[in-house]
Amino acid sequence: MKKKKLNLTKEEISFGTDGWRGILGVDFTLERLLKVAAAAAQELAYVKEKKNNKIIIGYDRRFLAEEMAEAVASAVRGVDLVPLLSSSALPTPSCSCAIVEENALGALVITASHNPCEWLGLKIKGPFGGSVDSSFTDSVQKRLDAGGISIPIEDVTERVDFRKQHLLKISQKFDIPLISNGLRNLGVKIFVDSMHGSAAGCMSELFGSDGDELIYELRTKRDPCFGGNPPEPMKAYLSQLIEEVKDSFKDGKLSMGIVFDGDGDRIAAIDEKGRYCNTQLLMPVLIDHLARFKNMAGCVVKTVSGSDLMRLVAEDLGREVLEKPVGFKYIAEEMLSREVLIGGEESGGVGFGHHLPERDALFTALLLMESIVADNKCLGEKIDSLHARFGESHFERIDLTLKDMEMRRNLENFLKQKTPSSIGHKSVLEVIATDGIKLVLDKSHWLMFRFSGTEPLLRIYCEAPSNAEVTSTLYYAKQLIDNSFG
Repeated sequence: MKKKKLNLTKEEISFGTDGWRGILGVDFTLERLLKVAAAAAQELAYVKEKKNNKIIIGYDRRFLAEEMAEAVASAVRGVDLVPLLSSSALPTPSCSCAIVEENALGALVITASHNPCEWLGLKIKGPFGGSVDSSFTDSVQKRLDAGGISIPIEDVTERVDFRKQHLLKISQKFDIPLISNGLRNLGVKIFVDSMHGSAAGCMSELFGSDGDELIYELRTKRDPCFGGNPPEPMKAYLSQLIEEVKDSFKDGKLSMGIVFDGDGDRIAAIDEKGRYCNTQLLMPVLIDHLARFKNMAGCVVKTVSGSDLMRLVAEDLGREVLEKPVGFKYIAEEMLSREVLIGGEESGGVGFGHHLPERDALFTALLLMESIVADNKCLGEKIDSLHARFGESHFERIDLTLKDMEMRRNLENFLKQKTPSSIGHKSVLEVIATDGIKLVLDKSHWLMFRFSGTEPLLRIYCEAPSNAEVTSTLYYAKQLIDNSFG
């Protein structure tokens, strides 16, 4: 594995779509974390009428995550608030659930989610149990800029098993024996890949004895290096899971794979034939299940990078569809202001109005299995059925690492000022600037450029009716970048 050189100059503290993160020991240091944690805790106490002074603190399985979480507890005590620290590494949604259960002010979670192993970060969750919005992080930034001083106070912190609380809460919302019996009747077994992350073992615990010879978990041991790849549920990092499912299919046995990211809030799946299914395919399946089979109320919220298939399925079922910038906090805002059936983003985060205003991969996994049992159809069959009704949909995202943040800014300006009017032989029918630049070429055919808010990274997304069109469109996009800034 090729080693990357560390930047010798640390980046400024800046908040992205879900908190603050950076390279451990360079950008993300203990000194900086104590300041950010204190400022965030003070802001959580400021924006809510205080019923108690509790702040939930959690952490994932990354290097030094638990130790950093203990330091956060000291910072919270230093601003006269009460830290409640998780008794173990846990999925981030467990902290969101704990906020609601404890009626806490919010949560501070040490995690870098799906980022590579050298990263660490701090996610901030509000009193409603979801990600805080930009106005909140702007206020935290102002506190940091003002340079207020708080002194961390070391002491013994109360430890609580928030992971167990979360699993119990989820299990109460599903008929797990019914799901397990239905999967057995279909002859389907479930491979679960937690990518060495903090969701390891959760599905086995949820199913208990009902999961015997049904749930098989992979990569459950803690590995802060995540096997050498980022703990992101992308096809390139799932070779073992895909092979398990394919080998099962060759042997004449049905199975499917479910994968969680490093902190258990994102999901992807592998269907019975070994096809990779991200939320571009899973969301339409879930929309159909919730709106058609369960007849639940509410609109559908998708991010601008979400598949058009989500819209087609939702509108066919008479549901309003809202399109938002990338970042689950924008979906959470809608969940807090109106009735939302489901909200999700391309990168794997899915949430439900009847659960939490938060991504929860464990909840999503159970709902996905419930939908399979309800239709008595395997995942691939369900997706193929939707494609037969609404047209094929293929998607791919590529990430281009840029030299530095200055190159990122220059490239962003270039795309805004010289936005292409055609791509290959196709004219651009519409330019959407909700987040980044999205070029609409046809029904279910678009190309989108979007820059990371916290690192020198360009993400290029494409959806098209065929894999060949996806490949050719992405080739054009890369050529455009290379020719302009190569």
